[in-house]
Amino acid sequence: MGFATIAVHTGSEPDESTGSVTVPIYQTSTYAQDALGKHKGYEYARTQNPTRSAVERNVAALEGGRFGFAFASGMAAIDATMRLVKAGEHVVVSDNTYGGTSRLFNSILANYNVEFDYVDTSDPLNVEAAIKPNTKMVFIETPTNPVMIVTDLNEVSEIAHRAGARVVCDNTFMSPYLQRPLEFGVDIVVHSTTKYLNGHSDGVGGIVVLNDEEDANWIGFVQNSAGAILSPFDSWLVLRGTKTLALRMEQHDKTGRAVAAFLEEHPKVRKVYYPGSVSHPQHALARRQQYGFGGMVAFDVGSLAAARTVLESVNLCTLAESLGGVETLISHPATMTHASVDEAKRERLGITDGLVRISVGIEDTDDIIADLDQALDKIEQDFED
Repeated sequence: MGFATIAVHTGSEPDESTGSVTVPIYQTSTYAQDALGKHKGYEYARTQNPTRSAVERNVAALEGGRFGFAFASGMAAIDATMRLVKAGEHVVVSDNTYGGTSRLFNSILANYNVEFDYVDTSDPLNVEAAIKPNTKMVFIETPTNPVMIVTDLNEVSEIAHRAGARVVCDNTFMSPYLQRPLEFGVDIVVHSTTKYLNGHSDGVGGIVVLNDEEDANWIGFVQNSAGAILSPFDSWLVLRGTKTLALRMEQHDKTGRAVAAFLEEHPKVRKVYYPGSVSHPQHALARRQQYGFGGMVAFDVGSLAAARTVLESVNLCTLAESLGGVETLISHPATMTHASVDEAKRERLGITDGLVRISVGIEDTDDIIADLDQALDKIEQDFED
């Protein structure tokens, strides 16, 4: 079956008892049992829920994986995945990873004797050089948040596997429609379902997809034991979202390319970060391992004052954290999504005070560009120098 067919039908078979073509929201905490030790496959809602099971099957199929586990947030999904790493072991991480991810690693997991090294994974040689005898995982974000650095999934996977390490990829920015990391040797894929999978900015969640049965059993054990499960209603919202994922991502991709091209020509924009632009250093790699370039674009206007002017002058674009919704969202990474990252590291990574990130929505492309144009035109000449 094709991607759009899988998105609409897998996990969403008509309900056997009523014929409902939409998976019901099983808003229950427990299930009646016929007798001691005899039930219908469901005992307690933290452990099993039919709505959650449906979305887990759906997203796993979209990623080309065997197993899926849905969590209460993207960070809960990452945290559960990190339970595959034990005290005394080492993890190599993309240095331009999401601020919440580095906060989890540095401020929480490091306290339990898990060692982290951050490297520029866009050069596989950096990954190889960072591998240690106790390295058990390589954690990649590609493209990275927010400066859109692309990592060669196949090469990094080969390096990690030679060292006996798992490879985890945060695929939130691309969605399985535009990138499927398992096809390139990655072992585990994580998503914040809050973003493109849900697509409507009305639910928070996360998911882990993988193929290895032993690792899947452990992730499932952690999901049940720690209990950070995706609620039935939020599961239903993600199922609602994935049905239109193919259509939405086509529009996000189309408009993302147009917005990036507009920004590259604007005199008040100093730099654009978008893998679909030929100026992007990993453009050729992005073309090889992605099925498109998506709707995430970052651009630098040179100063905090200029960025503030843009962010406070837009009308159609909404100033807000998060991404991947049908509406266009615009944000300031240095003070919002990456505020927890050390200032010196932000500067080194290109997350400057003048950097603006935009999650291009599915509104008319011309309207989004017109809004950005009028906001950029309000930047005073002094800000350019």
